[in-house]
Amino acid sequence: MSPLPELNLNLGMSKERGSENDSQDEIIVRTDSAMKKHIITLVISDQEAGKISLKINDKELEVPTYKLTVTDDKTGETNAYQITRDTLSFVTSKTKKSFLSFFGFKRFDTTSYLYENIPFEPQVEYLEKFDISRHRKLSQDALTYELSNGGQSVLLYAGDLNEFKLPKEISQYFVVADKDQGKSFIGDILYREKFLKLTPKVELQIIKRKKIPKNFEYDYKGHIKKVIYL
Repeated sequence: MSPLPELNLNLGMSKERGSENDSQDEIIVRTDSAMKKHIITLVISDQEAGKISLKINDKELEVPTYKLTVTDDKTGETNAYQITRDTLSFVTSKTKKSFLSFFGFKRFDTTSYLYENIPFEPQVEYLEKFDISRHRKLSQDALTYELSNGGQSVLLYAGDLNEFKLPKEISQYFVVADKDQGKSFIGDILYREKFLKLTPKVELQIIKRKKIPKNFEYDYKGHIKKVIYL
């Protein structure tokens, strides 16, 4: 059974005149305002926060993370996490030969791997907002939100990175990174949902980056060597 909705307890008061015989009397009517549904707000900033390792096409790659803040309009509590913003697709590899390669010593050759980035950025405005509350999926170890905009489908995932699998119909994704495989973020969301009574509206805000990565170049260990920007 769904929890009872929270009532906004600010009571409205109106005055009504009595009958003509009691013209001096006033009747005070008290009314409850409408049910209030709160909002959880997720903000993906343009501020780079660190790096995480993701398995992409069976290869472990270092991916930049950005600051993610979570708050709601009732408690006002704000917590910060890290989240990815880039979706990488392998393009090609190239090998730089050392001068010893001429003598048959290949071990000193270095191979780098080029990945194309498919960024998800606000198209026009500095900030773009999405209502993702209707597209939530919760399992024992993972929480996902799906959203679509302009024909693009995007996934926001929190959970075990080793279990992360991108659905075929999804072209781009954001992955929440915290110290315990997304559990801190999931616990934060569930706590707010419980505290806010009704299942709240969840709004995702994405701040447009000033520098948008176009390509990432990696070494054989999956570490970033170079980033090429648009």
